[in-house]
Amino acid sequence: MKALILAGGMGTRLRPLTYSTPKPLVPLLGRPLVMHIIDSLPKQVDTVVLAVSYMKDALEEYFRRNDCGRKVVLVNETEPLGTGGAIWNVRQYLDGTFLCCNGDIVSSLDLQDFLDFHRAKGGMGSLALWQVPNPSAFGVVGLRNDRVSDFQEKPAPGTARSDLINAGIYCFEPEIMDLIGEGVVSLERSVFPLVLEKGLYGHRFSGYWVDCGTPESYLRAQAVLLDNGQDKEHPAVIEGVKLSGRNHLDGSILSYCQVGPHVCALPRSRIMGGSSVVNSILMEGAVIGRNCQVHDCILGPGATIPDGQTVQGKILVAGENECP
Repeated sequence: MKALILAGGMGTRLRPLTYSTPKPLVPLLGRPLVMHIIDSLPKQVDTVVLAVSYMKDALEEYFRRNDCGRKVVLVNETEPLGTGGAIWNVRQYLDGTFLCCNGDIVSSLDLQDFLDFHRAKGGMGSLALWQVPNPSAFGVVGLRNDRVSDFQEKPAPGTARSDLINAGIYCFEPEIMDLIGEGVVSLERSVFPLVLEKGLYGHRFSGYWVDCGTPESYLRAQAVLLDNGQDKEHPAVIEGVKLSGRNHLDGSILSYCQVGPHVCALPRSRIMGGSSVVNSILMEGAVIGRNCQVHDCILGPGATIPDGQTVQGKILVAGENECP
């Protein structure tokens, strides 16, 4: 069985981090974002197709060096094709029922349960659905007895027909290609309305769901995974450190500081004496100096915050004027 991951974006909202790292390889609790998706796929998925367009060489190099237990095929988009066009562009690899996931989604959805749901319903497609209190910023899905009845794209506040949104995870039959066609095509606007009469179903799930395409949502995904125990203990050199909440400390050095909650410190990173760090990530080799206050920050590999700085809500990379 095949699975398709739509990972063609340039990660513009995570710049400057994504100038040197494609978004699928940005680490989340020490693993590339795309591996959180690949590892969640059912065992029967033996081939993963990645629809990509940005820094394809870096992705190829990663999968050359790292065996994920499945065949990985990277297919390039020479220009943006939309969600539907991206599927059409890899159609030669999708010869049966296939799973399809947006490449920046982290969720608790059991994909085997989702696949079983799709097969039991017998339709052309199934959507994973997530319940939100205010769906006006999303694509809203109307549902009747598990069958999708209609769509609303980002309805005005108070006008949504339901509180269920498209979670960006799908299961399709190959016949959906007949409704897509060549060029720039949106699944949500152009294809799904055509699938309604052929059987489009919605699978609700609970737990957690995060679209981690922005700095804020990326850090929220990290916090959600930590709070749900999606982490293992990692070694760290700790001296006189006060820890709070759940954190991921992997080969880091922490000295007489306060860390947490929701801090991820990757190998060779350092947090020095007198500093306080909350809801942040230090990628490999990042350093926070003495007597700093760091909240809601992403420090890229080798980034440094000098002594005595207060930094909040920033993405910092090595070699730039990180703390003006």
